Amino acid sequence: MSNKDHITEAFVQLGRFISQFTTESADKKENIPHNDLFFDGFKHQIKLAKEHNGWFTQQNIQYALKGWSDQLTEDALQNWLKSYDLTTTKPKTVAIIMAGNIPLVGFHDFLCVVLTGHSVLVKQSSNDKHLLPYLAKYLEHLAPDLKGKIQFTEDKLKNFDAVIATGSNNTARYFEFYFKDKPSIIRKSRNSAAILTGSETPEQLDALSDDIFRYYGLGCRNVSKMFIPRDYNFDAFFNAMYKWNPIINEAKYANNYDYNKAVYIMSEFDMLENGFLMIKEDQSYASPIATVFYEYYDSTETLKQKLEIDQDLIQCIVANNFSDSEIPFGKTQKPELSDYADNVDTIAFLLKI
Repeated sequence: MSNKDHITEAFVQLGRFISQFTTESADKKENIPHNDLFFDGFKHQIKLAKEHNGWFTQQNIQYALKGWSDQLTEDALQNWLKSYDLTTTKPKTVAIIMAGNIPLVGFHDFLCVVLTGHSVLVKQSSNDKHLLPYLAKYLEHLAPDLKGKIQFTEDKLKNFDAVIATGSNNTARYFEFYFKDKPSIIRKSRNSAAILTGSETPEQLDALSDDIFRYYGLGCRNVSKMFIPRDYNFDAFFNAMYKWNPIINEAKYANNYDYNKAVYIMSEFDMLENGFLMIKEDQSYASPIATVFYEYYDSTETLKQKLEIDQDLIQCIVANNFSDSEIPFGKTQKPELSDYADNVDTIAFLLKI
């Protein structure tokens, strides 16, 4: 087995390990390598992650882990990597500055760097610092040759050859200046949009509710903006959203809902709401928590032109028969391994640094 195959196999085994934690009870399975050593410890890391960050609920952590256990299979990894030549890598050290908006949001970058044979230097967000270091330790037990090639730091980054950094528009300006002499991928804030026609089925709108509410809407792949025709009737939309109404019982979400509602009322903004979600006409893509913005369109052609102009603000577009690059309703938080953030091929970048 080549070293590349050995590392790929380690990630397949990591996926099997993670699969034990995709239900609330966390069911210990047979034939998982090093399970006695790591199982209880990862349960504890999940507990710490929940205590440290109120947005990281049991359900949201489970959902993130399920997504990764589904993707870290031999078939999925082989299909993804088959179009790349991973034998040409000249090993470098790649720094990753991770966001912390949803659990393990930086894992894809980590996976790309390790699979391409580079060493990785990770600077995590303080919001999401418990899960990945533990999984990295497990990975080192599966593939001891990774020891020394995975580092985590809370200090200023140094001794690295390239960088992948994710942050806000403000931090991106800092990153662009600070890393101007290094090969880099620098990601700014993006949001996702849905295009509705009024002819969506109840099932499609039901799926759209997951795109809106999953992770409380904190991910760049969450739908925070809708484009609707002038005569759109919101009744079917609000009916489909209703399954998520228990979200208002969660304190952090409820606090944001109450605060944003008060701001809108005091500012005399027009908005519609159903007790746990507000929708407001607004040209911005980035809506506050518990709010979705909407904008009217008059023709699909003018809308396509607008979205082309705004493409640097948009992570993904949810629609039905609108464009070749659209994502089906309900799939924004189920990305494939080849669904690169900002449409920048991370593996291709890593192979040419």
